[in-house]
Amino acid sequence: MACMSAAVYLLIMMSFIMLVPAYASMESCVQPGAASPGDIIIGAIFPIHQAVEKRSNYSPQIQPCVKLDGRGLADTLAMINAIETMNRSPILSDVGITLGYRIHDDCADVSTALRATAEFTRQDDCGGGTNYSSCYQPVMVVVGSSHSEMSIAIARHLTIRKIPQISYSSSAVILSDKARFPAFMRTVPNDIHQTGGMVRLLSDYGWSWVGITTTDGDYGRSALDNFVTQATEKGIFVAFKEVVPGLLNIQDDWSAIRRVARTILKNHKVKVIVAFLKPPHMLYLYKELRSELQRTGQPLESMRRIWVASDSWSASNFVHGDLTLEDIGHVVGFHFKHGSLSSLNQYLSRLGDTGHDNKGHNYFLEELKTQLNASGDASEAELVSKAIEIIRKHTYADTILSIEMAVSAIAQAVAVICRSRDCKAPGAVQPWEVLRALWMRPFWHNEKKYTFDDKGDINLDYDLTLWKSEKGMIHNHDIVAMYHPHNNSLTYTDHSTTKQLLDLKKIVSKCSNSCVPGEIKKTAEGQQHTCCYECINCTENYYSNDTDMDQCLSCDSKTEWSPEGSSKCITKTLQFFSWQDSFAVVLLTLAALGILLVLLVSALFLQQRNTPIVRAAGGPLCQVILFSLVGSFISASLFVGKPNIFQCKARQVLFGLSYTLCVSCILVKSLKILLAFQFNPGLQEFLQRLYQPYVIIGGCVGLQVATCSCWLVLKSPFKNDIMLPTTLLEECHEGSYVAFGVMLGYIAVLAFVCFICAFKGRKLPQKYNDARFITFSMLLYLISWVLFIPVYVTTSGVYVPAIEMVVILISNYGILSCHFFPKCYVILFRKEQNTQSAFKDSLYAYSRKRTESISVSDTSPNEQQYIDQPYIISSPPLSLPATESQMSGEVSNYINSSSSTCTVTRQPKYLRNRSISL
Repeated sequence: MACMSAAVYLLIMMSFIMLVPAYASMESCVQPGAASPGDIIIGAIFPIHQAVEKRSNYSPQIQPCVKLDGRGLADTLAMINAIETMNRSPILSDVGITLGYRIHDDCADVSTALRATAEFTRQDDCGGGTNYSSCYQPVMVVVGSSHSEMSIAIARHLTIRKIPQISYSSSAVILSDKARFPAFMRTVPNDIHQTGGMVRLLSDYGWSWVGITTTDGDYGRSALDNFVTQATEKGIFVAFKEVVPGLLNIQDDWSAIRRVARTILKNHKVKVIVAFLKPPHMLYLYKELRSELQRTGQPLESMRRIWVASDSWSASNFVHGDLTLEDIGHVVGFHFKHGSLSSLNQYLSRLGDTGHDNKGHNYFLEELKTQLNASGDASEAELVSKAIEIIRKHTYADTILSIEMAVSAIAQAVAVICRSRDCKAPGAVQPWEVLRALWMRPFWHNEKKYTFDDKGDINLDYDLTLWKSEKGMIHNHDIVAMYHPHNNSLTYTDHSTTKQLLDLKKIVSKCSNSCVPGEIKKTAEGQQHTCCYECINCTENYYSNDTDMDQCLSCDSKTEWSPEGSSKCITKTLQFFSWQDSFAVVLLTLAALGILLVLLVSALFLQQRNTPIVRAAGGPLCQVILFSLVGSFISASLFVGKPNIFQCKARQVLFGLSYTLCVSCILVKSLKILLAFQFNPGLQEFLQRLYQPYVIIGGCVGLQVATCSCWLVLKSPFKNDIMLPTTLLEECHEGSYVAFGVMLGYIAVLAFVCFICAFKGRKLPQKYNDARFITFSMLLYLISWVLFIPVYVTTSGVYVPAIEMVVILISNYGILSCHFFPKCYVILFRKEQNTQSAFKDSLYAYSRKRTESISVSDTSPNEQQYIDQPYIISSPPLSLPATESQMSGEVSNYINSSSSTCTVTRQPKYLRNRSISL
């Protein structure tokens, strides 16, 4: 067992060959590294030290490296383990070749990296020998470097000889440009995807006001430009952009860190900081933030921010120094895809077990042990154990996976080449052949298939971690989400810390508070950033239904409205003279009551059609008047309810025709009264010939029919929607107000004629005389419609139809009350007056009263010759008798026959035996 352990130890130690630290000439001036022989040599460059010691020296001497970096040493051992693992795998053993390596330290310095690259491209003549110590084998492929600045410099050099280069963490976008870097490849995505993931995170969490700080150089500048471009497209604004030197060695570099710290503290509304820095930069930045707060007397909580960490420092365990997460805030880290550490852990375990009794064969390990043995009394076993423990703390699963993928890709590409040739012979394989094999074929690693795309990248997903603190220790390896570059999306894991990440949405990082629905953003005057704004309310009839809207949306003015500061449109209330309106109910009740009363009166008049009172009221014309009143009452009901085309056209026409018929019948009755009191024989005879009741009625109604027909044909009423601020009023538009006025004016003319004719007969016997009632009803009609005109013109709104409805009801009830209710009263309650004898007595008394009242002064000279003659009321050919019984008999003849005539004559000589028939 001891022999086996010793053999394993010797195998491992053989891989570390101390290179000569200095040479007299520049050709051999390289930093010490580690190497192992093989048929195909892989070169590697790792940042095992963090910097070089700057000295004022003009000679081209190598600057000593300082600050040993445990992560770089861990990456180196990870590559050695990956190569040894592939050498044992069937991929290489089947073709009978092995991989060797030469590893150099770039010390995070471009000049040192270029010296190492020059050593890789140096061509020595092996002289045909096979001794590895005397023959310098050419490097077929280079793995590294870590930082983009180093990889860019190395790639420019290797491109000359088309030596393929595979980086395990350089993510600068510029390296995807195959026109400038045709031999560069990498096993990680380029930074355009990382910045895209950061922007997606900020957008999903509503952080629109952020700051960004980067290192100077190609990596930092590229990340800054890409982030700003992508963030602007998503409405995320950068409050400040700070760039610090890549190396912090002189006072000016430290002042840059101090400037960044003050900028962060000054922008207190910026709660999210995106940092593309290296771990030392973040360590110094956190220290400077604390120092600045202590100098200004501010509480330590003032430095709390959400730090979005790039892959360069997101997994570092030492950037926080002696600060806690309570001090610095929350750190959301972007990492390359994590892999398994099991193979490396086994390798480190073997290295620790076999290193207890051997000394000083590994330069890097020896330097680490020297640092650990400051007291000088620690045993070798203790030093090895401590060294392995430190290396384990600096192993990062994402970097280890990328290194192992690079070695797997190289091994499988070489295996493809060596299946058809003998690769053991010097010069059997050329670097450009390895490059072509890497481009052409996919490779497998841990049973997963990977392919370099046309830009030489492998765009794997990013893992997101959220730093957390447990028992005073900060853990930064818990994966809470993954970003998928192919569809720009985030998916969350079911880790216990994921909820804490989602809770970060409650933190607000905005220049201005969000504008709530109902408000819009207005950029403040003099403000450079459009995300700094004030919120103003949307005006009336405009709204905003989301937060932080740039402009208000317009409501549909026809059907919607909104008050000031509204978040939605409100449907306009539809208004019309509704059936449910209390006023409408009252008017409809009156209209229905009117129709009922008309029907009852009509039935009563039909029953009493042969009585003197009915015959004196007009006989059959009464039924026509009552029928027209029914139509008028029905037209009034059409003014209620939701308007429609039929209703709008029918209501005015129905009223106009119905009321014209009614007034025409009343006009006939008025003309009969006028004829009864026209004492000019010539005019009386002329009027008697013109008096044709039904012709007059038909003519009057015909003219109204013509008027309404022209109205309906040329410009008929229609349904009209009036858009009010908060309501939508539906009404009937009359179409042509001229036609509407002509219709009403025509009825008014007829009513006025009735009024004039009836006014002259107002002194007839009261019991059987309609003149006074006609006068009053027509006067009521004229007054009501005259008042209607100004009220109708000046009124608007839902109750406009009610105005005309009221006037129609007044007109209808005026006729019903004046023409029919008194006669109904006589028929029902004064039956003794509805007899032939009562009618005769009334006429006789009136005739005698009139005869006695006539005096000579009231007559013309032509009338003096017959002034003493009595008035005669008779049916032709009767003359006025001297006795009352004779007068009564003649009146009886008038009442009993609808075709009989009543004649009132005087008996002058030139008019003897002439009469005017009514």
